[in-house]
Order: sequence, then structure tokens, then C-alpha cells
Amino acid sequence: MSFKLPDLPYPHDALAPYMSRETLEYHHDKHHNAYVTTGNKLLEGSGLEGKSLEEVVKGSFGKNAGLFNNAGQHYNHTHFWKWMKPNGGGDKIPAKLKAKIDSDLGGVAKMKEDFVQAGVTQFGSGWCWIAVQNGKLVITKTPNGENPLVHGGTPVLGCDVWEHSYYIDYRNRRPDYLKAFLDHLVNWEYVEELFAAASK
Repeated sequence: MSFKLPDLPYPHDALAPYMSRETLEYHHDKHHNAYVTTGNKLLEGSGLEGKSLEEVVKGSFGKNAGLFNNAGQHYNHTHFWKWMKPNGGGDKIPAKLKAKIDSDLGGVAKMKEDFVQAGVTQFGSGWCWIAVQNGKLVITKTPNGENPLVHGGTPVLGCDVWEHSYYIDYRNRRPDYLKAFLDHLVNWEYVEELFAAASK
């Protein structure tokens, strides 16, 4: 199964002003596309051909750095585009997910604070996450293309804190970007869908 660049689930300008057309043109059309192209080349002869993307990510971690970096970023970005929607964000969180956030993460306000903190304190490039681990929601961060899959978790929300994700719109103001992501972009219904699947 070769990697394929997914279409954005909305027009390039649909997330403005919180994420601009220019950012999405660079981030989706160029950066994500490069992970797909390079990942497909590195997949050949890796012994992981024909596996699902999740299996390639887990199978290459710690064994094939080049393939892992590109497959990990392909996995992360494939979800990242769906983790956002026009007029998203805010506190309109589906009931079951909200109850779990309240019980595991100390409520919505605390979850947002800790998520932003994870993203701000990720040194260099990487991601911040909400993941299901051992039946509980946890907030974590990872470097580069790593994600909770390779640490025994299932990601339900992730935000890209590589500079190409925010520099055009926010320059060096990573905290403002993370706040805008939570307040205006998150597709909580998609988070709920992944949470329900991870909780089975």
C-alpha cells in the first residue's frame, strides 16, 4: 500500500484568518506531499510494503529512521487536516469526550492550558497531543515526526508545532498559534470519533 497525499477536507482559504491559504499551500501541497513522495521511495525494499500506515509507523520506529520520519509525518498530517475545520474550536465538545476530559485532564480550561504548554515547551520541531493511553486521556509532546502510536498510545488530537505550520501567520508566536488552534480550528467531532474508536 503506497502513501497518497489526501485532499484537504476544505478549501485552502477556509481556515483564515487563523491559518492562511499561503500556509496551507506550503504545508499541505509542498511539505506533506514531500513526506508522501519520499516515504514511498523509502518504503520500497523496507520489508513493510503492503502494511497499513500505522503498521509502517510502528514497524520502522527505531529501525529505519528515514522511513519512520516520513511515514510518521504522513500519519500525523493525514489526521492534522481533519483535526481542523472552519468555525471549529471553542468549548462545544461532544458530551462523552467532555466527560472524559473532565475526569482525566481536570476540565476543559486545564486541558487547553496543558495542551498549549506541551506545544510551547516542545523544543525545536515536533507535536503536542491528546492521546488515549491505558484507557485514560493524556497530554504529551513528541519531537519531529514521532507520535503516541510508538509509545503505546492512540492519538485523538495533535497540533503541529514545526515552524512551517505557523511561521507565515504567527512568526515566532507559537503560543498564539496554539491558542488559535484550540479556540477557532479544532474539529471536536473528529476528536470524538477517534476517541470512541480508541475506547473500544
